[in-house]
Amino acid sequence: QVYLVESGGGLVQAGGSLRLSCAASGRTRSIDILGWYRQAPGKQRELVATIPKYGTPNIADSVRGRFTISRNNVENTMSLQMNSLKPEDTAVYYCYALAKWGPVERTYEQDYWGQGTQVTVSS
Repeated sequence: QVYLVESGGGLVQAGGSLRLSCAASGRTRSIDILGWYRQAPGKQRELVATIPKYGTPNIADSVRGRFTISRNNVENTMSLQMNSLKPEDTAVYYCYALAKWGPVERTYEQDYWGQGTQVTVSS
């Protein structure tokens, strides 16, 4: 089991910045990918950014150049620095983890989600 706890959401004016953090606990050695998703009212949950344990992050087009994702594999934490925020960035932001374990010939995978943190950007 992997447990994810987000922090850092809040209310900010358009053009402002926020930094979200996610702390992972439990079977953290099994975590491969960490990421952020968001869900606005009346819309489907969408990818914001993901970052593998080792490798290049994947950033959604809608936030590229404004948001930066990072992770600390020793402390099992992840952050999302959000700059130049827009009202359309308003959503509940969820921390996500993909855990993998088992031998190469039979790898198991499991998704985990945090409870979410509200980000509201006023115009």
